[in-house]
Amino acid sequence: MQIPFFKRFALTPAERRRELLGFLFISPWLIGFLLWTIYPLASSLYYSFTRYDLIREPIFIGFRNFQEIFREEEFRKVMYNTLYYVGIGSPLYVATSFLLANLLNTKIVGRSVFRAIFFFPSIVPMVVIAMVWSFLLNVQYGAINGTLQAMGLPVIRFLSDPALAKPTLIMINVWGAGSMLVIFLAALQDVPRELYEAAIVDGAALWHRFWYITIPLCTPVILYNLVMSLIWGFQDVSLPLLLTGGGPNKATQFYALFLYRNAFQFLRMGKAAALAWILFVIIVTFTLLLFKSTGRWVYYHGGDNK
Repeated sequence: MQIPFFKRFALTPAERRRELLGFLFISPWLIGFLLWTIYPLASSLYYSFTRYDLIREPIFIGFRNFQEIFREEEFRKVMYNTLYYVGIGSPLYVATSFLLANLLNTKIVGRSVFRAIFFFPSIVPMVVIAMVWSFLLNVQYGAINGTLQAMGLPVIRFLSDPALAKPTLIMINVWGAGSMLVIFLAALQDVPRELYEAAIVDGAALWHRFWYITIPLCTPVILYNLVMSLIWGFQDVSLPLLLTGGGPNKATQFYALFLYRNAFQFLRMGKAAALAWILFVIIVTFTLLLFKSTGRWVYYHGGDNK
């Protein structure tokens, strides 16, 4: 006798009690997910179509916020700054972390001390990092420019020159590459030692072992760190806000800082919500393009490489 379709999924009283008990145990997470994730997302989507300043009631204006954003000259400047910052900073950040991880994975004297030194900046609060670098790079009393003047060399306007401000912020971010370095160190520990031994027997040089063994077997982790650094780069607001405030001449006015100012300085919450959703689309697009390219360069050893 064939069981009716709607009865195939019917639960017995005992199964129904187990289901209810399971939902009861996960209900704190479900409530938190609905209140702190779904509701803010839905609210921001609604506010992106409104004129809202946190004081008066939101007024629905349709796509005017998006039209205003794409017509602004400042938005084009912000996009250029952000793409420069992410396009140069993210690959450089990943490459530097990977090379340092390879150096710290060798048998050198004081390896644990060096690992701690390189990891230390990643646990220091951003405010402290900004204060230290502000002192080091200051034109009048900074330690670096003071040393240059003592040597008879001209000072370098690291943070006050529009041409140098973005590279300087990238340099500071590369200096604080400790957390990514630890991830790469873990990946290097997973590379089979017998592959290196076989390559040495075959006469492969150090460079060839690095290029044909180390890099291919670490490409999944390289991909992960690239995606994370890309997302972080688009959302970075603390360092430019604390060190340059978006200057000089808006040279470090990045996307997240532009969004922050529209929301909390100018109280344009509707426009800020629209900027947030545009940023979401940009990040998803770049991430998908990055994943689309993985078939050409990412190797999953012991798994499917499709």
